[in-house]
Amino acid sequence: MTIGLLGFQTTIAAPVTLTGIGVHSGAPASITFQPAEANTGIVFSRILKDGSSVEYRAISSQVGNTDLCTVLGTHPDRWVATIEHVMAALYALGLDNVIVETDGAEMPIMDGSSIAFIEAIEQVGMVSLGIKRRYIRVVKPVRIESGASWSEFRPYDGTRFEVEIDFASPLIGRQSWKGDLTAQTFKDELSRARTFGFMRDVERLWAAGFALGSSLENSVVISDDDTVVNVEGLRYAKDEFVRHKTLDAVGDLAIAGAQFIGCYRSYRGGHKMNANALKALLSDPTAYEIVEAPTVRSARVRAGEFVPVKLAENSLWFA
Repeated sequence: MTIGLLGFQTTIAAPVTLTGIGVHSGAPASITFQPAEANTGIVFSRILKDGSSVEYRAISSQVGNTDLCTVLGTHPDRWVATIEHVMAALYALGLDNVIVETDGAEMPIMDGSSIAFIEAIEQVGMVSLGIKRRYIRVVKPVRIESGASWSEFRPYDGTRFEVEIDFASPLIGRQSWKGDLTAQTFKDELSRARTFGFMRDVERLWAAGFALGSSLENSVVISDDDTVVNVEGLRYAKDEFVRHKTLDAVGDLAIAGAQFIGCYRSYRGGHKMNANALKALLSDPTAYEIVEAPTVRSARVRAGEFVPVKLAENSLWFA
């Protein structure tokens, strides 16, 4: 696997702001990525209506609802929702410490993918903080099942995703994406894949107060006769759908609190399955170990060369 900035923790080089709307609320949404010190992690800071703020570290124990998106917190007046596309960008680029300041309950959806966040970060750059990064290395398989769906972690010499979807829609059908995750692979093969939905579900979602900001500008819409409504069509031939599901999985697993070394596989998964699989892994101390990369001259490090770190030294920083 390729270790970002020689295995040292990173942060963003300068603040950068993005504005848009929330895909579910339809309300204006603005976020600012702020640099943070080593061992801060990814922290979402929401400014509330009374001028105070609430903070959530992007870790598994802070996750609330996962029905249609990934949410930190449990109360709508205080939570931070739809974080998965932001988290996928931060994770894939290898950013360990960032304060994400937001003025609302939801991340801006931008074009429905992660590319806007990637480009914003690349615009200002990243810096090394000189402190070693710690990783979660999978040492034995962990699997969960729900009906016909399943997700699992398996040991692997690198960071790999194998995601498969299976829809009754002839337009989508059964698709899979498999690959080792690097910043370049994410940018080239996953980052531009947009969220998608069916026209027949729109009225139901609107009635439930969801997808109020969804449009052809930020979603791939599939008509009742199984065609893509968007004039531009698909960005990745016919498999933009599974690429977006993989993008979501990257973002959902980024709430582990650390980069992981292993292979994540799923069939007919989603936000809830991703979150539950991660909880199953972290709840079994025999399934993983905390390691850090040795000091090296090359950015190419094999998983077997990582140095185990005693869990007691970490407390429960990732839980």
